[in-house]
Amino acid sequence: MPELPDISLYVTRLSDRLVGEAVEGIRFFSPFILRSVGVSPAEFEGKKIERVFRLGKRIVIGVEGDLYILIHLMIAGRFQWQSPAPPPKAALGKVMLASFRFTSGQLSLVEASKKKRAAVYLILGEAGLDEHRREGLDLSSATSTQFAERLTEENRTLKRALTDPHKFDGIGNAYSDEILFHARLSPVRRTHSLTDLEIARIFEVAKATLLNWTRRLETLYPDFPRPSDITAFRKDFAVHGRYGKPCPVCGSPVQHIVYAENETNYCAVCQNEGRLLADRSLSRLLKEDWPDTLEELLEGRQQ
Repeated sequence: MPELPDISLYVTRLSDRLVGEAVEGIRFFSPFILRSVGVSPAEFEGKKIERVFRLGKRIVIGVEGDLYILIHLMIAGRFQWQSPAPPPKAALGKVMLASFRFTSGQLSLVEASKKKRAAVYLILGEAGLDEHRREGLDLSSATSTQFAERLTEENRTLKRALTDPHKFDGIGNAYSDEILFHARLSPVRRTHSLTDLEIARIFEVAKATLLNWTRRLETLYPDFPRPSDITAFRKDFAVHGRYGKPCPVCGSPVQHIVYAENETNYCAVCQNEGRLLADRSLSRLLKEDWPDTLEELLEGRQQ
């Protein structure tokens, strides 16, 4: 799922292209993509875009007349910008879910996954928009005290706390791995076990990580990013998506915990004193044969 740096990139590039442009038409190519019924797409036609902003991981296009187009990309949803706009009846096969035509071009919402999870909401008024707010803390404007209160209000694992959209704004699976690696803390540490210094370190590292990647993506993609440019797997990540590859600090192989459709990536040496974290499936299968440390794991592989 695109996270704060990716969403910020979309907001910047969409603002450059859409603000001041008039909506010429909105079309939907999937019966499930439109999740609202209160406002007709026709009500947007001929009206100008006033601003583009985000609500957490969702993108909002503000249209004159107190109208809003809210788009949740979910895991595999992406944008494609075409200028000039293609013929009105043109589509992109099964991956195209919706199109938004403007004076200068067309914004297409595409999703390559078989599971179509992306969603569009057509909203009237601030009150309707407020229903989609989750009030996650925006780290760019938060204080250290606010961060500490959110992080420790429940005794959760660090990974789960950081990725909770009701607690923190725009942090998902990928950037939580990067934040915890650079903060040198285990993803399964309980929040109530943290010292004040550790909490302060997470706060500073989280702000720096999100800001640095936001700036890097804007530099990498000065034009509108292609769908493939928005990804949770980047070659310059330290640990996320790098299972088995050497840690950039100590050189030991990056480890992971797999669960459902996600995985947590970490360095056992840098983040957990050389101890392996229990994998929900494999550790249960191996039971007492599951190695406790990275050293035991590597010795077992050699044997």
